[in-house]
Amino acid sequence: MEESRVLLGFDMETDIGSWTPWYRGFQPGTEKILAVLEKHDVRTTFFFTADAARKNTGVLRQVAECGHEIGAHTLFHETIGEPLFDIPGMVPVLSEEVENRLRKNTQIIEELCGVRPVSFRCPRLFGSTAVVNALEKLGYKADVSYPMYYFKEQLQPYHPDSGDWTRRGGMKLVEIPNFADLSMKSSDPYGRDLDQWPLWRLEGAAALMEHVRNFTACVRARGVAPCLAFYMHPWEFHPMPEGLLHYGEGAVLPDPFIVKNCGPYAVEQFDLLLELLKESGAVFRTARELADETPQTE
Repeated sequence: MEESRVLLGFDMETDIGSWTPWYRGFQPGTEKILAVLEKHDVRTTFFFTADAARKNTGVLRQVAECGHEIGAHTLFHETIGEPLFDIPGMVPVLSEEVENRLRKNTQIIEELCGVRPVSFRCPRLFGSTAVVNALEKLGYKADVSYPMYYFKEQLQPYHPDSGDWTRRGGMKLVEIPNFADLSMKSSDPYGRDLDQWPLWRLEGAAALMEHVRNFTACVRARGVAPCLAFYMHPWEFHPMPEGLLHYGEGAVLPDPFIVKNCGPYAVEQFDLLLELLKESGAVFRTARELADETPQTE
């Protein structure tokens, strides 16, 4: 039976995603992530926004020096693709802006650390056909944006179609779906309850592993080799403020689950998650490695 492949991807952005302009948890959170990855001898991909890379260049270089892949994540965590649901203030960029923004993101990271990124992830998994075509033109190998919880069709890495990024086609780029437990019945109009972020931080690694096992059995029953791509963030590994977040001319109030258990508990459960994944026989890959292992079948 073919082993499960796992990508532990980290989205390197402002604290609490789009809810703040701060990087207070960026360096301490990343240091804790790197320590756990080193303990388990795991290499993975870190997707940097250009803003995060410029304001935290030491962290960017530290990640690269530790042997991890440096990926890209837009200029400022903007909506570069097509929104799946509305978020106030998150207006998508125009399709004609996409290529230039991705080029600038790529150039800034390369100039700062000497590594040209070839793997990308869209903020909030809001991808699009325009994004994959721009990535292909810029020489990218992997896009880790496909939201399995929403489209539910693609179960493992695939070469997308240049006319519809959610379908298989003949592009050189490889699209990598993000893990969702498709063995569940969704009660959300968008299927967001199938997406298991951030269950490892809310209920613990053992709870997440139950969904991993269910998904693995589900896809193997369809004759598909399991491939699980996760997304996490450095701020989750450092205590985050709860309640109203004041800045600018007002305040925002994220749902409590977004910041619950950030800090020591998240570090502890991440460590346990890696241990449990290894015990299950999983092997760890970077986004680029998964792309390199995906045959061109179309």
